[in-house]
Amino acid sequence: MNFPFYISKRYLISKKSKNVINIISMISVVGVTIGTAALIVVLSVMNGFDGLMKMMYNSFEPDLKVTPAVGKVFTLNPEKMDQIKNHPAVFDIAQTLEESALLKYDEQQYIATVKGVSSNFSDITGIDSMIAIGEFTLEHENKPYTVVGQGVAYFLSMNINYINPIVIYVPRRDAGISMNPERAFNRDYIFPTGIFSIQHEFDTKYILVPLDYARKLFSYEKELSALEIKLIPDANIQNTQNEISEILSKDFIVKNRYQLHEAFYKIMQSEKFYIYLILTFILIIASFNIIGSLTMLIIDKKEDIATFRSLGANLQTIRRIFLTEGWLITIVGAIIGLIIGWFVCWLQVTFELVRLHGDGSFIIDAYPVEIIWTDFLLIFITVVAIGYFAAWYPVRYITKRFVIQELEES
Repeated sequence: MNFPFYISKRYLISKKSKNVINIISMISVVGVTIGTAALIVVLSVMNGFDGLMKMMYNSFEPDLKVTPAVGKVFTLNPEKMDQIKNHPAVFDIAQTLEESALLKYDEQQYIATVKGVSSNFSDITGIDSMIAIGEFTLEHENKPYTVVGQGVAYFLSMNINYINPIVIYVPRRDAGISMNPERAFNRDYIFPTGIFSIQHEFDTKYILVPLDYARKLFSYEKELSALEIKLIPDANIQNTQNEISEILSKDFIVKNRYQLHEAFYKIMQSEKFYIYLILTFILIIASFNIIGSLTMLIIDKKEDIATFRSLGANLQTIRRIFLTEGWLITIVGAIIGLIIGWFVCWLQVTFELVRLHGDGSFIIDAYPVEIIWTDFLLIFITVVAIGYFAAWYPVRYITKRFVIQELEES
């Protein structure tokens, strides 16, 4: 067995001559353990919220979205549409047309975006799985219906009763100057069948209607606002995005889901990074226990060091003994912390012990947790690196100043 490792292991697990050193060593291990476990739990919760937010965005946004480079609407050449549909990575395409409108329900009014969608829109996005009240039905027996965001429904004080319709006012595109304001607007009504709850940004902005109804309301014929594309599961999104961009030329912009909400994803990544930094600084502070423990251990083991030198051990070997002692404290604490952190996350995932108390206002009942094994590796490397530098200082300087000098004087 390696001599420095054998001695440092004996120092760690055997009783020291002074009880206070033993206590400080255990405190060092506990400090590293708690810091490591906290990093695992907090980052896993952040992963859970990150995955939850992405899931909600995925319920409304497609894999790829095609919009015009100039203007609000476009008409697409049928040949190019067929090229996109026949692309091997494309699963399906939904057509959408949207415009701002004034909504009126009883005495309540609200400005929202009316989004006309083709019949396969729910297959592209999975919006039908996010219905909070009612059902996802946009057309039944050739009659148009609407599905409304929860925020829009709140501001309109709306109920699903099939008695009171939503009246939609849209400015006419060909309206001229008139003394009668009614002639400046297209007006129609529609009954809601459901209320979706995804994310505040969508819930307070959109109502969904059939595409043909939206075209009639907005006075369009074949124009579209966007093509929303769903890819097959194993498709390379970046390559497919570039290939579709080549098909459509520079008159169109093709964005993936990340680019549609780039600011949001960057904020989520930044939050996780800064939380990691904050907890790492806390772990650095906790590692000062290692410095104190090793310093007192080196001073306490003067006689042992003199014995080792008499047996032929040089300064480097003696330093390796105490440096290994610091590593053992760090590694033992890190491993125990990783196990405890994983166990806490497993308990939350399995039993949902920490719940969200919002009287049903949240889309989930408990704090989400997602365990990512790369986080475990990153945290372990971080803790070991902190432990190394925490052990290096007392081993490098204390041994020379307080031990070797005294031995040379003697």
